[in-house]
Amino acid sequence: MHDGDCGCLEAFGQGESLLQDPGCIEEVEDRLHFYVEECDYLQGFQVLCDLHNGFSGVGAKVTELLCDEYSGKGILTWGLTPATSDVGDYQKSCYRLMNTALGIVRLSSHSSLFCPLSLRGSLGIKPQPPVAFPYINYDASLNYHSSAILAAALDTLTAPYRLASSQGSMMHLAETLNFSGRKVVAAWASIPFPARRGYSLPDTLRSYQRDAPWQLLSPCRKQKVSCCFAQSVVLRGVCKESPISSRPGEPPASPLHACESAEEVLQRYVHTLFPGAFSTAHVLEQPCDTLPPYPQFFSPLLTRQGFLLDKPPSYSPTAVESIPVLAALQSSPVLRTLLRGLYKDVQKLNPGRRASFFAAGVEQEEFREALEELRTLAQCYEAGFEADESEDEADSD
Repeated sequence: MHDGDCGCLEAFGQGESLLQDPGCIEEVEDRLHFYVEECDYLQGFQVLCDLHNGFSGVGAKVTELLCDEYSGKGILTWGLTPATSDVGDYQKSCYRLMNTALGIVRLSSHSSLFCPLSLRGSLGIKPQPPVAFPYINYDASLNYHSSAILAAALDTLTAPYRLASSQGSMMHLAETLNFSGRKVVAAWASIPFPARRGYSLPDTLRSYQRDAPWQLLSPCRKQKVSCCFAQSVVLRGVCKESPISSRPGEPPASPLHACESAEEVLQRYVHTLFPGAFSTAHVLEQPCDTLPPYPQFFSPLLTRQGFLLDKPPSYSPTAVESIPVLAALQSSPVLRTLLRGLYKDVQKLNPGRRASFFAAGVEQEEFREALEELRTLAQCYEAGFEADESEDEADSD
């Protein structure tokens, strides 16, 4: 569907129109049916889709097709935006916001679960610094770098239903997070998870009793949260290297040290950080592979297995071949900030004056209705957190 650099899919309506072409939709359906028939056990579909351009319209029509033809199957959609953009082109910035607003509303309505995923600091009109990681030195302008980081997070977040040993399913994951109309979730990840060689998992987690050592991968200016409604947390690559410490005859150093398994340690840890949330915890022994062509943008403080050293080695550091990763999907009040901020920024654009955007196929009344749906979606994450109103108002100014 890409057509070089002609810019043929700049607006949401152009993407929708493409999937209304009989020849195109027939080809999509034929390919879809071919792969579905090859499946031994179809859990559902993962859809990765740009939000900022006309491909948000393509994704909206594809998820609508999947929802109509495969009701009862899980549809997990990931809305992607580049870490950086050309802030000098105001027209493109307006299109980006309007495409993103329509994309979030339409994709979330046709999906079991929707997650905006990006290293971008904010979806708003004002540029914000991209996400920083303490042990990764990446170039946000390189898709090669940003996509590698997001791929590590995505591979970890989806592990609970992809592994043969897993007892959960895609739909089960969605149902644990999307209750009360909250079909949008936020992604968090610690890449790499800051585990030191020889330290037990309780020892490592005890160093982060107030805040989990992860960064928000859903573009929002508000980076810290103290509560959430529900979450799915996955930790991988630490069990063999960091066994649970136990000293017979001595009392445990902390409640975490009293746990009998790594899963129990992680479950207790996330329950302590988010006591009112419904939480599921998964621990996998397999780390995230970072062999070529994965970029080598890691700190010299990391060993070949991705564990932390106290100081840089005196010799030339070796390539990092794997890393431990901690990642989570959260239904969280931070999404109120993200969605409400986007709603207010789009309103400030005076969308009615963007005639070229609506010439692509989206009616102005349809767009106004979508904005109201976006505002309503943001309200789903308000309950019990109205005290944050003034802070959110200040953030969006």
